[in-house]
Amino acid sequence: MNILLLGSGGREHAFAWKMVQSPLCDTLFMAPGNAGTAEIATNVAIAVTDFDAIKALVIKENIEMVVVGPEDPLVKGIYDFFLNDESLKNIPVIGPSKIGATLEGSKEFAKEFLVKHNIPTAAYDSFTAETVEKGCDFLATLQPPYVLKADGLAAGKGVLIIQDLEEAKAELRNMLVGQKFGAASSKVVIEEFLDGIELSCFVLTDGKSYKILPTAKDYKRIGEGDTGLNTGGMGAVSPVPYVDAVLMEKIETRIVKPTIAGLQKDGIPYKGFVFIGLINVKNEPLVIEYNVRMGDPETEVVVPRLQSDLVELFLAVANEKLDEFELKIDPRSATTVMMVSGGYPEDFEKGKVISGLENVQNSIVFHAGTKLDNGNVVTNGGRVMAITSYGDSFQEALAQSYKNVAEISWENVYFRKDIGFDLV
Repeated sequence: MNILLLGSGGREHAFAWKMVQSPLCDTLFMAPGNAGTAEIATNVAIAVTDFDAIKALVIKENIEMVVVGPEDPLVKGIYDFFLNDESLKNIPVIGPSKIGATLEGSKEFAKEFLVKHNIPTAAYDSFTAETVEKGCDFLATLQPPYVLKADGLAAGKGVLIIQDLEEAKAELRNMLVGQKFGAASSKVVIEEFLDGIELSCFVLTDGKSYKILPTAKDYKRIGEGDTGLNTGGMGAVSPVPYVDAVLMEKIETRIVKPTIAGLQKDGIPYKGFVFIGLINVKNEPLVIEYNVRMGDPETEVVVPRLQSDLVELFLAVANEKLDEFELKIDPRSATTVMMVSGGYPEDFEKGKVISGLENVQNSIVFHAGTKLDNGNVVTNGGRVMAITSYGDSFQEALAQSYKNVAEISWENVYFRKDIGFDLV
């Protein structure tokens, strides 16, 4: 079958790398893709939210399945767009409906869903510019640090954790009245701070049954020791060493099952990934947030550990036969180290020529922010590429990733040297 995969990041390159291994995949089209996907798929210069152009491509190239990588097209309703179009309605879209995608598109909607279905999460309230002073009063009732979350999509940067009460009040006013994150912070959720270790749980559902994918932990801060500004993710490890069978059973019973049952109960069509951001507080898992797609860079360690055919898996989702599918997982650890542009996540320059890719051995290079320019692979984003390796332990896998990171260079390249530091 001909398949279209939407997106241009490391997550999408990892999906593409796995999907083209399937005998079911004839031609894989990527919109828009990157320099890495250009080697294994057909890149098409179409934006992920240009639904009309996507429709034209699907019809022209006889595409029989669409897999959605990033959250934007999901939140904007690509699933519904296909379902409501006579010529597209029989083509499966792997990703939730618009209402389902609101679990990520609105922090308030997600919180209401969690409370409604008795899924453990932090205490919270939400505020707008009109109720900003009530929000300041609510902050005063909490213990520091204070957690402020922009309600809408803010590219992973809309969460602030602040120690000082007056600073938290000032930031709340800045978000709501000063529109710090634009429309994304026209509403802000204030949440009780939870102290524990974060991890990610990835679930794939066909709307009825589900499969839990390998666990992963990513590293969001730019600086070593988890310091500095938040990023889209600087590296990841899978599986998470401290997640034992007891904790996993709690996660499945208290969080995964009621989430999938809640979607059914609320009549929310959902065929795709549920990424559950968790925090482990004294061995009790609580939900921090939902995302409605796979994480990045977690996909770059989760997908390489899937031994099953990914296209077959997506077909099982489309046909609501996921309960019949046997998911096979590689027992080895996988790690990834993200190489980024100097200055990221603040100002950085693009167009730097990347050298040394041909020297990489025994690792997989997943391109994120790259493009081809006059035969050269050049930087085209903040997070440029993820170097993924396997090992019998995560330490062994990391040593291999770092060995190959040393082979690749461009002007002002930066990466964290301490991925996995808190797992030892």
